[in-house]
Amino acid sequence: MAHDHKSNEKVVYVGDSRVRKRSNKTIVPPDYTAFPGKSEAFIPNFLLKEWLVGCVVLVGFLVLTISEAPPLGYPADPTNASFIPMPDWYFLFLYQFLKYPYASGDYVVLGAVAVPGVAFGALLLAPFLDTGKERRFYRRPIAASLMLLSLVACIYLTKVSWDHYQHELEITNTIPEHIEREEKAREAAEKGQEFSAIKKEEAVALVDADDPAMEIAKANCIGCHATDLNGNKQGKVPSLRGVGDILTKEQLVETVTNGKGGGAMPSFKDKLSAAEIDQITTWLAKQKKAE
Repeated sequence: MAHDHKSNEKVVYVGDSRVRKRSNKTIVPPDYTAFPGKSEAFIPNFLLKEWLVGCVVLVGFLVLTISEAPPLGYPADPTNASFIPMPDWYFLFLYQFLKYPYASGDYVVLGAVAVPGVAFGALLLAPFLDTGKERRFYRRPIAASLMLLSLVACIYLTKVSWDHYQHELEITNTIPEHIEREEKAREAAEKGQEFSAIKKEEAVALVDADDPAMEIAKANCIGCHATDLNGNKQGKVPSLRGVGDILTKEQLVETVTNGKGGGAMPSFKDKLSAAEIDQITTWLAKQKKAE
């Protein structure tokens, strides 16, 4: 430092490194990418990020399902022998796996519980079993090989299952329900009509509506079975239209005469004569669906 005011004297300024420079900027610690081969802690750093991403995806799916209602399929028909049951696409690999002899029959517990349980259990325990800090997949040969093998197996089994399903459709000449529904919906849209996958039951017409027995029915039956004799579904009162397809003449005589269901169907043996009971039951036995 200079002590005098001589102009030819050299002035040297010395700074103290212990004095930090004042700055309004926030000091941000370096990211994990600044350290090659290192990674952040799985719990809670990495796991918390995965949960946050999962919540965002879940909310997106919920919004999608609320805004776009799924189409309704046809009601289940146990008499449809041509129907080919198929699971959703994400279960096709397991569906195909269970077709093999060593995963079905006597070994169904092995195929349905043991093998999938070990596979999904290993997937859940993977972060705890593989504790290496290396994140490059080519430097983790065991984990990468197992994951690649699982992926190839799932894709292969899914492809085989789908090809077999298409082959069965060709052999049986069956049109899948969703394709049939789309074709009918498109045809209805072209005609300006509405289409519903729920098939409405056709009303059964009365047979011999001018028969004199109709007067007996109006006098004694419409109180429970309604004026059109269609019954009351809420009150669990059956329709008399088409009753001839369900009960025989003898069964109708027994029901009208002695009642049924502990008083749900009252007895008419004290209200109607034998001739009237024979007349009304003969008419009811004719009430069948038109073929």
